[in-house]
Amino acid sequence: MRAVVPVSRTVTTSPDRVGALSRIWRVPLLQHWLGWTLAVVGLLVVPVALAWESERLLQLAGRHGGQTLMLAQALTEVIHQMSRQDDETRLQSINQFFNRRLLFREDIETWGQLDYWASPLEFLEKGQGDCEDYAIGKYFSLIASGVAPTRLRLVYVKAIFGGQASLQQAHMVLAYYPSSGADPLILDNLIGDIRPAAKRPDLIPVFSFNSEGLWQGTQGPGAGDAVARLSRWREVLVKARDQGFL
Repeated sequence: MRAVVPVSRTVTTSPDRVGALSRIWRVPLLQHWLGWTLAVVGLLVVPVALAWESERLLQLAGRHGGQTLMLAQALTEVIHQMSRQDDETRLQSINQFFNRRLLFREDIETWGQLDYWASPLEFLEKGQGDCEDYAIGKYFSLIASGVAPTRLRLVYVKAIFGGQASLQQAHMVLAYYPSSGADPLILDNLIGDIRPAAKRPDLIPVFSFNSEGLWQGTQGPGAGDAVARLSRWREVLVKARDQGFL
């Protein structure tokens, strides 16, 4: 996923626009989801048995060299420490781990492909990845630390740069919902701090998903494009389970 990292940007928006954006996130992309999701639910939903097998991750990481094992050990330590904390602390710690320790690089540079969704271990092995890899790594690590999967959604968005609608870029973030219907908190590799969705008017949600379902947004690509992308998500779930995350 190509992402443009601005040096600085200021996005101005009216109170009405903030309210509208907040409503889009707060009802997390539910419009027209039922009929569409049922058509593909058999392909897209992979049952998740919550577990965290850190030994499995470390065993596999050891096969990829010292740097991979070092990152895996550091992540394992963070996850174990966060398992005794509240969700807010977990979000902050794991968000910082990925944003500070791993580099942003395009898939074409890392994998020689235009679009590749890396599993957490693959991300650690390369030491670099794009926006999807950050969101995926944070998602599985937060679940391993004890965050309920139902509170997390990976969200494809249109990122608006410089406050200009003409400067948009496809991007992925991770959303955490403190409660059903609440304004979610956004974990993003472009911005280090975690902010409520209402304070991210530069992000327009397109569709969201997690290990339990798929939700279509109020605007964006059709069902065909979403299904094609989510087939990659199904592959990531299988790899994550093999690596001890599920």
